[in-house]
Amino acid sequence: MDSQKEALQRIITTLASKNEELQIFMESLRHSLAGVQVNTTQAVSDLEEEFDTLFAVLDEMKESMTNTIKQEGAKKANELQNQLTQSTNALESAEELLEFANNALDIKDEEDFTKAAKQIKDRVTMAPAFRLTMKPKATESMSHLMVDFSQERQLLQNLQFLPVPRAPEIDVGDCLVSDNTVSIAWKMPVEDSKIDHYILEYRKTNHEGLPRVKDERSWEVVDSIKTTEYSLTGLKFDSRFLNVRVRACNKAAAGEYSDLVTLETRAFNFGFDSSSSHLNLKVEDCSVEWDPQGGKGLDSKVKGKENKGSGTPSPKRTSMTRSPAIRGGRDRFTGESYTVLGDSSMDGGQHYWEVKALKDCKSYSVGVAYRNLGKFDQLGKTNTSWCIHINNWLQTSFAAKHNNKAKSLDTAAPDRIGVFCDIDGGQLSFYNAETKQLIHTFKAKFSQPVVPAFMVWCGGLSLSTGMQVPSAVRSFHKTENGLGGSNSSLNSMAQ
Repeated sequence: MDSQKEALQRIITTLASKNEELQIFMESLRHSLAGVQVNTTQAVSDLEEEFDTLFAVLDEMKESMTNTIKQEGAKKANELQNQLTQSTNALESAEELLEFANNALDIKDEEDFTKAAKQIKDRVTMAPAFRLTMKPKATESMSHLMVDFSQERQLLQNLQFLPVPRAPEIDVGDCLVSDNTVSIAWKMPVEDSKIDHYILEYRKTNHEGLPRVKDERSWEVVDSIKTTEYSLTGLKFDSRFLNVRVRACNKAAAGEYSDLVTLETRAFNFGFDSSSSHLNLKVEDCSVEWDPQGGKGLDSKVKGKENKGSGTPSPKRTSMTRSPAIRGGRDRFTGESYTVLGDSSMDGGQHYWEVKALKDCKSYSVGVAYRNLGKFDQLGKTNTSWCIHINNWLQTSFAAKHNNKAKSLDTAAPDRIGVFCDIDGGQLSFYNAETKQLIHTFKAKFSQPVVPAFMVWCGGLSLSTGMQVPSAVRSFHKTENGLGGSNSSLNSMAQ
């Protein structure tokens, strides 16, 4: 009995589930039925509107062409009527002269006859009948205003509903990735004059092959493109590749997507490594700020040997401390080495990033270093770090530093600094990021991987990564390849 009840209960549950499924399906059918009715009415309305527009164009063309024929007919009639009037007047004058000449033949007096003959001769010379052209100024033909709408009629008879556009074809050879801009070009497999616009979709990915549903980023959409090319600008290349696809749209529908194209967008991406920063630095992924309350006050006597003769001013000490749990207990750099490193190293290739100092930043350095940079070491004061240093404290200075040697730079420090590092070519160059003007170049044979390195005091820095080497920098680097830096005393054989 119990087993039968359980079996019956399972049947009831199955039936209830099926009933619910049927109700949902029926509701979907009702919704689709209502949609069909609404869309049918809309389609008929759109069709009537299109035909009304076509009829209006035909009526307008008919009226315009009819007016042209009437104007041409009126012009010809006016010219012929003027000729007819002139000919009538000439005929009347000629008949009068003829009558006068016939009467002159009956004159008996020689003097009167001579006088009459002279008058007749003079009048004949000036007679309108001899001055009129005997060719009509207009013909009666109107054949030049005839029409033949057989082709147009054939086109109208072949009118059909708009077909769905075919998928465009992206021309990979004409696509270009440069200066963090991706230019895409495509074409239609068959010319289609009904295309109204195109839709471009792209998404970032780290997979070169077919798209993977899991962990894929969402598509970004660019709509209403009127040409067969488009440039995506201002991109951050924080993925290895960019998937691109295009679809064509006419007034009725959007077609199928083109085959997916994958373009390489490799660039150097990194952030500030909070685990390597000085306690007095407040570090986010792409920004670092001086925080005088961040570290425990240090006795001025506790300094590393490398810290003697520092060019960086010492901040005012404070007894306030932060909880080690909040600050993470960092001690990678200490003393007056207000340093933070990047979280990614470079062991080959060419790389580029940009740094911008926050307003009123008193002192900061930008460069690269080996990971074994000492905890008391300041950038540019050892043979394992290279940098440019900007000091706005008391007296402004701008210098390139390496191995405890400095070279004053004869230019104003730009608001934004571009850093170009060619590991294999052994070059580290600094540029004005806005104008791409070279500021300084170090030549060094890097014997181990280097990391971006930064120092900041009383201020802050913001970081921009995911950037390709700008074409202007790349071109300048090729031109200057093999030349030394701006000061040979700062070039080095890195150990």
